[in-house]
Amino acid sequence: MTTTTEDISVTVSSGNVFEDLGLPDAEDMLVKAQLAHEIATIIKARRWTQSKAAEKLGMTQPKLSEMLRGKYRGISSQKMTSYLNLLGQDVEIVVKKVSNPRAPGHTRVVVVEPEYAYA
Repeated sequence: MTTTTEDISVTVSSGNVFEDLGLPDAEDMLVKAQLAHEIATIIKARRWTQSKAAEKLGMTQPKLSEMLRGKYRGISSQKMTSYLNLLGQDVEIVVKKVSNPRAPGHTRVVVVEPEYAYA
């Protein structure tokens, strides 16, 4: 939905910026962005350098830097969940029925009791 107010056009987001931009695999990209955000937040809460975090995650610092800057096309959601596990986080996958049986299901990330809430 687009509305115009005083020569300013505003488009209401779908809730997924990647979908709004018409990018392929928008839902997967949103999940990866949310997982990468959680990884970045934990690293920041622990006050780790990227080098220390990369060492803990078993990856190079440049690869971690790219992931934290949104360049995660070559990194699977599964790999990101394993990084969260290495950071001491449990990751649960929950499957449930959609509220509208005619609509497709969606994948989303829900953070419960984030570590940084206690930092």
